[in-house]
Amino acid sequence: MGNVYSAQNVAAYFVYELNEVHAFVNQISIQYLLGRVDAMWKKAFGHSAFSEATHDLETTGYIVKEVYDAYEEYGTNHISLPAKEWFLKFGEFQLVHRTYGVPPFTKKEEIIVKKVLDRYRHSYADVAV
Repeated sequence: MGNVYSAQNVAAYFVYELNEVHAFVNQISIQYLLGRVDAMWKKAFGHSAFSEATHDLETTGYIVKEVYDAYEEYGTNHISLPAKEWFLKFGEFQLVHRTYGVPPFTKKEEIIVKKVLDRYRHSYADVAV
């Protein structure tokens, strides 16, 4: 049984991983990757990978609206850092604007996500940054 994650955290994972290998990533590619992960997740675990509602990329132009909105400012440009969220630690009084964290994937979940990333890198991310 696979876990359910925020698509924002999975998108942050993509941005970090692709930047580490100097592969191009933009708002469009993030949506494509989210769609592939969700499809493979449903096949492997029988449910969506994301806590957010998912949509059809062909009809709406996005898989997860919240992620689309978070990266909208980049347009088709390369994304070097994940989107930011406001965070308030328990017992603290100061909001912190920080990048989204990477999800703690299980081994099986990580295999799925890495397979999607590898396929993307070998097919679409030929542009080095």
